Amino acid sequence: MSAHGYFSRTGHGDRAIAIDANRTVFGSGALEEVGAHARNLGMKRVGLYTDARVGALPSVATAVRSLSSAGISVSVFDGVEIEPSDRSLKAALDFAEHERFDGFVSVGGGSVIDTCKAVCLYSSYPPADFLDYVNQPLGRALPAPGPLKPHIACPTTFGTASECTSVAIFNFLDLGTKAGISNRAIKPQLGIIDPEALRTLPGPVVAANGMDVFSHAVESYTARPFTQRPAPPDPTARPVIQGANPFSDVNCLEAIRLIGENLFRAVSDPEDFSARENLSFAGLLAGIGFGTAGCNLPHGMSYAVSGLVKSYRAEGWPRDKPLVPHGFAVIVNSPSVFRFMGPVCPQRHAEAARAFAVEVEGRPPGEALASGLIELMRSVGAPNGLGELGYTSEELDALTDKGWKQRRVVDNAARAITREEMRAIFAGAFSYW
Repeated sequence: MSAHGYFSRTGHGDRAIAIDANRTVFGSGALEEVGAHARNLGMKRVGLYTDARVGALPSVATAVRSLSSAGISVSVFDGVEIEPSDRSLKAALDFAEHERFDGFVSVGGGSVIDTCKAVCLYSSYPPADFLDYVNQPLGRALPAPGPLKPHIACPTTFGTASECTSVAIFNFLDLGTKAGISNRAIKPQLGIIDPEALRTLPGPVVAANGMDVFSHAVESYTARPFTQRPAPPDPTARPVIQGANPFSDVNCLEAIRLIGENLFRAVSDPEDFSARENLSFAGLLAGIGFGTAGCNLPHGMSYAVSGLVKSYRAEGWPRDKPLVPHGFAVIVNSPSVFRFMGPVCPQRHAEAARAFAVEVEGRPPGEALASGLIELMRSVGAPNGLGELGYTSEELDALTDKGWKQRRVVDNAARAITREEMRAIFAGAFSYW
């Protein structure tokens, strides 16, 4: 199937994509410039958001020093939870409401940046109800009434690419599932990506980040084509998730190649800064790609995996509570998804496998891509499927129930699947080696 054929318009499908520009500063030492950029955006009183672990690292000190040197008042909130919840989000919002900031800076991983994106929205335009901005069916998915206060996102990891996207994710504790806010207004005004921050990342964290980037890229590349998503009644209001498209394709294929060439090197040799710098750039490319195309089944299923965890504790993360790092929650589903969806768009799976330097000839493309990924998972210490995370076949129905509700990404798959098919994909993800 050619790219032209894949994007052939059918029925009432859309005819165009909306490409939102990303303002990004990328390079070693770039974090030292945050004060100048904040001043240029008119910030005078900044709320800097981070978590307790990152708060003790040099990145936050560098950002505070740069902001202060630019004459900007800074107050630090370091209470962001890893895998943030509605509880931690409300605490972060309370901090902003009491301090009355005119701008925000986030320094940390996706949890920190997502939290700050949501705080920026809620503090700029307080809603009548907390769920007003949350995606349907949990909330009302209301658009922002206008421009938000400026936000500069400074990632210290490379997996989520939250600085590039218009989405924020958090755990909704009472429901045991993840919820999201998809709103073009919450994309940060600027991302500052400094690969120096990756020097301090433990190997398992690098592995999980790399798995997330890989899945971002492949999911976007194999998503439903934008021409098969119903055209919006208002062309100025296209959704954040638009489906696979030529713009995202270019970014995603290069991200897949960079992950294949650099992830094992970066995990096995912490001193190989070149590999980590390449991974940082791969995260940016995949973020640009899925920021336009959107992810699909592996991410939709991952929210169930992380939300229902009971005992798993990952090396490299706080061990005070069960936690499946996001990249691992995604990747344990991915090989099973590739095997199932490969026949739907075989050329797309084949091209992704080739970008990953995997031989395709003589076997189904989805299987080839899955096999190449499984080999990388083993080499970098990723969990061996749902079984290693503590799940059993008795929890298949619960996993399916939670995953099925994530329509924002599930509906972005190359074809619609049934609930029983999702259950079968989960069943195929318990063990790979």
